[in-house]
Amino acid sequence: MYYEENTSKLRPRYGSIVDDERLSAEEMDERRRQNIAYEYLCHLEEAKQWMEACLSEELPPTTELEQGLRNGVFLAKLAKFFAPEMVSEKKIYDRDQSRYMRTGLHFRHTDNTVQWLRAMESKGLPKIFYPETTDVYDRKNMPRVVYCIHALSLYLYKLGIAPQIQDLLGKVDFTEEEISNMRKELEKYGIQMPAFSKIGGILANELSVDEAALHAAVIAINEAIDKGVADQTMTALANPNAMLRDTQETLAEEYQGQLSRAKKAKEDGVTDKRSSVSSEERDVYEELLTQSEIQNNINSVNTHVALAQVNDAINRQDEAALLGSLRVPALGLVRVMEGNSSWYLEHFSLYKEQKTEQAGAPVQLDRADIQQVVSTCNDFAEAHKRKLEAVAAVNAAIRQGDSAQTVAELMNPEAQLPVVYESAADLYQTELFNLQNQNPAQQLAHEELTVAVEMLSAVAVLNEVLNSRDPQGVIEQLSDLPMGFSNLDEGNFQRYADLLLSVKAEASAKGQEYLTWNDIQRCIDEVNIQVHEEHERIIAISYINDALNDGDPEKTLEALLLPTAKLQAVKPPTARHYQDVLQHARTHKCKESGDDSAVLWLDEIQGGIYGANRNEEEALKLAVAIAEVNRCVEGGDAQQMLTALQCPDVGLRAVLAECSDAYWKILCEKKHDKTGEGSNGSAWVKHRVKDKYDYYYSLQSSEGTWDEPEGFIQNNTQLTKEEIQSIVGGITAEYNREQLWLEHEGLVVQLQAWTRGYLVRKRHRERLEYLHKQEPTVVKLQASWKGYKQRKTYTNRIKVLQDNEPTIVKIQALVKMWIARTRYSKRKQYFKEHVNEIVKIQSFLRANKARDDYRTLTGAESPPLNVVRKFVHLLDQSNLDFQEELEVTRLREEVVTKIRSSQQLEKDLNLMDIKIGLLVKNRITLQDVVSHSKKLNKKSKGQVEEMVMGDKQGIKGLSLEKRKKLEAYQHFFYLLQTNPTYLAKLIFQMPQNKSTKFMDTVIFTLYNYASNQREEYLLLKLFKTSLEEEIKSKVDQIQDIVTGNPTVIKMVVSFNRGARGQNALRQLLAPVVKEIIEDKTLGINTNPVEVYKAWVNQLEMSTGEASKLPYDVTTEQALTHEEVRTRLETSTRSLRAATDKVLNSIISSLDHFPYGMRYIAKVLKNSLHEKFPDATEEELLKIVGNLLYYRYMNPAIVAPDGFDIIDMTAGGQLHSEQRRNLGSVAKVLQHAASNKLFEGENAHMTSMNSYISQTHHKFRNFFQAACDVPEPEEKFNIDEYSDMVTLSKPVIYISIEEIINTHSLVLEHQDALSPDHNDILHELLEGLGGVPAVEALLGEGAVDPNDPNKENTLSQLAKTEISLTLTSKFELQEGDDKDMKSLMIKTKKLIVDVIRTQAGENLIEILETPASSQQESEHLKLAEKLAVQNAKTPDKMKHSQALLDDGQLPLEQKKRKILRNLRTLEQAGLVSAEDKYQVIINDISKDIRNQRRYRQRRKAELVKLQQTLNALNSKTAFYEDQVNYYDTYIKTCLDNLNRKNARRSIKVDKKGDEKGNRKSFKHSSLRYTAARLYEKGVILEIEGLQTSQFKNVMFDISPSEEVGDFEVKAKFMGVEMEKVQLHFQDLLQLQYEGVAVMKIFDKAKVNVNLLIFLLNKKFYGK
Repeated sequence: MYYEENTSKLRPRYGSIVDDERLSAEEMDERRRQNIAYEYLCHLEEAKQWMEACLSEELPPTTELEQGLRNGVFLAKLAKFFAPEMVSEKKIYDRDQSRYMRTGLHFRHTDNTVQWLRAMESKGLPKIFYPETTDVYDRKNMPRVVYCIHALSLYLYKLGIAPQIQDLLGKVDFTEEEISNMRKELEKYGIQMPAFSKIGGILANELSVDEAALHAAVIAINEAIDKGVADQTMTALANPNAMLRDTQETLAEEYQGQLSRAKKAKEDGVTDKRSSVSSEERDVYEELLTQSEIQNNINSVNTHVALAQVNDAINRQDEAALLGSLRVPALGLVRVMEGNSSWYLEHFSLYKEQKTEQAGAPVQLDRADIQQVVSTCNDFAEAHKRKLEAVAAVNAAIRQGDSAQTVAELMNPEAQLPVVYESAADLYQTELFNLQNQNPAQQLAHEELTVAVEMLSAVAVLNEVLNSRDPQGVIEQLSDLPMGFSNLDEGNFQRYADLLLSVKAEASAKGQEYLTWNDIQRCIDEVNIQVHEEHERIIAISYINDALNDGDPEKTLEALLLPTAKLQAVKPPTARHYQDVLQHARTHKCKESGDDSAVLWLDEIQGGIYGANRNEEEALKLAVAIAEVNRCVEGGDAQQMLTALQCPDVGLRAVLAECSDAYWKILCEKKHDKTGEGSNGSAWVKHRVKDKYDYYYSLQSSEGTWDEPEGFIQNNTQLTKEEIQSIVGGITAEYNREQLWLEHEGLVVQLQAWTRGYLVRKRHRERLEYLHKQEPTVVKLQASWKGYKQRKTYTNRIKVLQDNEPTIVKIQALVKMWIARTRYSKRKQYFKEHVNEIVKIQSFLRANKARDDYRTLTGAESPPLNVVRKFVHLLDQSNLDFQEELEVTRLREEVVTKIRSSQQLEKDLNLMDIKIGLLVKNRITLQDVVSHSKKLNKKSKGQVEEMVMGDKQGIKGLSLEKRKKLEAYQHFFYLLQTNPTYLAKLIFQMPQNKSTKFMDTVIFTLYNYASNQREEYLLLKLFKTSLEEEIKSKVDQIQDIVTGNPTVIKMVVSFNRGARGQNALRQLLAPVVKEIIEDKTLGINTNPVEVYKAWVNQLEMSTGEASKLPYDVTTEQALTHEEVRTRLETSTRSLRAATDKVLNSIISSLDHFPYGMRYIAKVLKNSLHEKFPDATEEELLKIVGNLLYYRYMNPAIVAPDGFDIIDMTAGGQLHSEQRRNLGSVAKVLQHAASNKLFEGENAHMTSMNSYISQTHHKFRNFFQAACDVPEPEEKFNIDEYSDMVTLSKPVIYISIEEIINTHSLVLEHQDALSPDHNDILHELLEGLGGVPAVEALLGEGAVDPNDPNKENTLSQLAKTEISLTLTSKFELQEGDDKDMKSLMIKTKKLIVDVIRTQAGENLIEILETPASSQQESEHLKLAEKLAVQNAKTPDKMKHSQALLDDGQLPLEQKKRKILRNLRTLEQAGLVSAEDKYQVIINDISKDIRNQRRYRQRRKAELVKLQQTLNALNSKTAFYEDQVNYYDTYIKTCLDNLNRKNARRSIKVDKKGDEKGNRKSFKHSSLRYTAARLYEKGVILEIEGLQTSQFKNVMFDISPSEEVGDFEVKAKFMGVEMEKVQLHFQDLLQLQYEGVAVMKIFDKAKVNVNLLIFLLNKKFYGK
């Protein structure tokens, strides 16, 4: 329970009806009892706070206050407060309640109650309020005790003894459990709740008042006010007969001023009325202040002065003055305690400073602010006191040295210390003991303890984690625990963990159990220093790389010399070489890695520096050695020259000592040649180092440099290394060849001998071969002669044949023809004999090939282009496709219209139910019922006319402006439909009552009630987004989903119970529910009292004698009878059997369960698990069960007729026995779903608990399986490119009113929906402009401007429905490349057109290969065919004009456009030329596969739409039967009424005029005083007016011209104050809703039932 200070935001009273829900009588009675319990708890809280203010002492909690009052101690203390002369402290028995705490109540405790009663008697409180002693001591009637305390508070307040009691009704919250417990306690009392609201009236009646004296005193005060003398006014105010309270003589001037102003204002207010009212009719109090007005002004002055005193005391920082001003009775502050005065001054000063700073000017605190600060200070002071006591106990425990006791005191919540871990008790004891000893006072303050405990707890936890050797755990602890470590960096957590683990291991090895805080901080600092140095070094490396990019050696040197880089061996003179070496290294790295942005790392830079230094040393040595060689050549010493050539620094190859003379000779010649040309006098020589770098050497200074000297000229007399190497290499090579020949002279001689031998043998062999060849020559000559003779014979034969060539050819042709014909006939005969086998083989081969191709298309990750090309014809749309699509569109439109019509008709019929039910009680409502019935019959015609009119004029008119407006709304609703984020946020921006209506109309309309898979997919996405948003922002505890009424859950359940999900619910439950209903032998009653009464009735019926058994018994008494127990056991068995049937039907029908419900259950479970990761699987499944069973299925089981689960005839209904059977089954299933066992009031059902547990296990498995569903993308096979194979664009059917409401809501909350003003939503809203009027969308001439009922006509026309074809505003137009998705679709379309007529291995090959003329011709024919087909396509199914234009392009132009589009897509990262644009080929293959699935889904959707339409037609037929049934009933009522009216008319008309007089009899008005109505019970209370004044109030009740309307006028002392219209229909509606009390004139509380009775009796003779 908590108390809300902010009274400006009062919630509805507990259990009040805040929406349009309809409750049964039992539910209304239950809610009434809950309301009574809640109100009584509020009165208890009021009494508790008032007594605390009087006693300056805290009382027990509200729910325990009744028990706490039984010993009478608090009542006796209260008596001492207001009557100290009657009660002293010594007279209060057990004042400290120590005996009561030890042994409970004692009979002497009643003395305290008696003293309280005597004290009230001494003060004169009327005894009508007194409770009995036993009411308190035995707790027989505690509401009477609380009622007396309330009366006492009002009485003492009027006497000025005590503060005024507060009205906390509706301002205090109690838990459901507290309210239910109090309700049970009140039921035990068995009494009627006292009327707390009538205490003031009863006090006024009981206390005699001399009205004449009061009137005279009030007039005297008014006269004194007119005189303007403050002392005389004060004297008049002090007159006891005036009954004024809290007057102070020191405020006489303030009273005079305030009362004068009030009287002047009252006189000015009645000036205008004087002319119209005669002096005889004027009331004296029209110009005079009444006693209550005077008292109110006095209270206002007192309060104002008291507030000024408080504010002044705060400004002066005067603690005593502040305490005194707070205790001024005029403020009525509660719980002002003297000991907390310093707290008051401090907090008031801070609070006032804050308010002054917020307002920007000095402010004065009002009473609410002061009370709030006082209450807060009291809480702070009490908490501080307990904290100091706890800190003292901690210090004592530390001094004692008991670690367990120390930890126990540290964990005391009142100490307000950080979390403490018992496992580290020794650590806390040791460290805190040392810290305590270091303190001079040997005492640790709370601040010191807080810091120390926080650090020690952090150290303890971290040491535990370090012991587990888990680096990730160490990181988490460093991240989460408030350790107080300085310089913690999240980026270094891993390194902290590694170092801490190593340090911990070392410490453990040394026997150290814990790392201290200082050890941990030292590790953190060490890591931070390392990281800082590394960071600085990284920056230095980046500087070096930047300098290398600039190519400036000086900058590079400067960067290399940075101290943070810590590079070694950097020599400034070598800067140029560093630049070259590092630049070369970087270039090499970029080439190897293929990354042009690659940079050198630290080790590479350091290696480059070392390499450059080595290069410089080697270059200098080389230059010196070459100079030495030149010197030796010039000096003429061959031996020295040889030594110089062999020097390793020169780096010459193949230098031989044997060739020294040759070297000397040639080198001298070369040197001579160079000097002979003349010296250029240069002292510089350039050497090439490692074939990459130039090194310059000075012959004069013997020093070298990498920088080219200014005006550098190569010395032309010096031999270079290359020249020397060339000469040395040539001489050495020549010498080596000569030595080679000399070394192998013997081998050469032997080789020559072998060669000569070979030549001789060859000539010999050739001679022998010639001789052998002569013999064949002779044979050849003989053969030549024989050949000559044979050829001559052959020639003669040929000549004969040539002479007869035609004859020979004819013979040959005949023979060949005969042979071929014979072979063909045999082959043909063979085929004929095996034709079946051949067909099978061919079919097999073709099918196998096609199957392989299709498997490749469907299974391969990247199907080849030649395979895809074979199936692109499947993307074509046939006439059947168009016909089916048109049929789907037509059925969808019809289904949506039927759903909306059916829902409206159902609402009207429900309202008709209520009206006819009220008609049974009061015939005055018959005209309303007839009017409503006529509206029902006009619905269908009106809807058809609205649909027709909506398509012919208004926003769909044929003008450019209206067309733009229409397209703007189509773009707007397309964005809302496809982006669920906007609607999800919009739902939670509106109040719940508005959001519910918005969901039931606009949202379901926007998604066409999910009439196809696309819209069902989008609607599920909206549900998912909204549910996640609601859980994230509004669910604080996991049980809020069950105890509250989440908006999204309600929306999901409502949708799935509608037309789309009704078939599923009917299929799930209809068979088993019908079986239970039709089972005449089934009778389930588990209420022992009802079973007992039925048994008694049966006995009396069978015997014919009155039973001796009592009729009214309790549950326990009923269960004592064996017959009752037997019958209960029979009912329990029947209940189990029926429950099993329903449960098995539910569990076995999981596949028929709506996918949407299962998916939302999955989302609900996952979202809750994400927000509450500690929640168990059992808890999550209970929430899922609450959704799937309790919210979705349970209401359909309890009321199957209300959810269309079973078929009912018009006027038919379920019997109470059938409803009880279904209710019992539903109750058991509900307990099983939530695993709630029977106990308490249902203790007699405990035998069912084992069955409940078993059933819960089955339910649990069912809920788990229900959550196992695929994602919508997989279920509906929808992705971002699904529009490639769809024929028609989405169409919605929405009314003008819904368009305007949606536009208005989104415009109002656009900043909340889309904070980014560059968002598409803002652009669309800007294009739409302001919210249009209804006339603007209906069109000119829709409403006659002179029509007097223009508003009603517009209201009806606003329901006109129009169809919107949704499109995206950002579809790609010609040359537009902003929308990559649209460009992808467009490109795929072009590629399909190209590959139909041109083949190729891949897309690039096709696009780069010119098309042949035949291919161009085929493509032209295909384009013409597509154009003809598109001309026949309905407008709703046509593609955009850009796609149609692209389809007519020539083949080559299409290729060029494809290439441009592909480049654009490649830049966007959607495709890549590296894989030859295989990605887009894969998308085309996916579209081909999806085309078949889409056709299958469309056929299934046709069947489903037809089924839904049939169900809707059946439902409409049922509603029409109901309408006919109601029409018959109304006609009967009208006939009866006409007959009655005719008889009454004849009787009333005394002149005998019976000429069709049908005017109703007009009653005269009624006139009652408020006192008379109070006696009748019609008026309960008039705020601000005592009961004794009711006789001065007059009420006139007169009927108006409209039947059922009454005008009520109120007069006070003859002056007409106010008037109000009463509608009898509204009174009946309040009576139906169970509202017993209503307010009129915002002051008078009226009993609704008695008011209806009075009107019926006086005006209708009932």
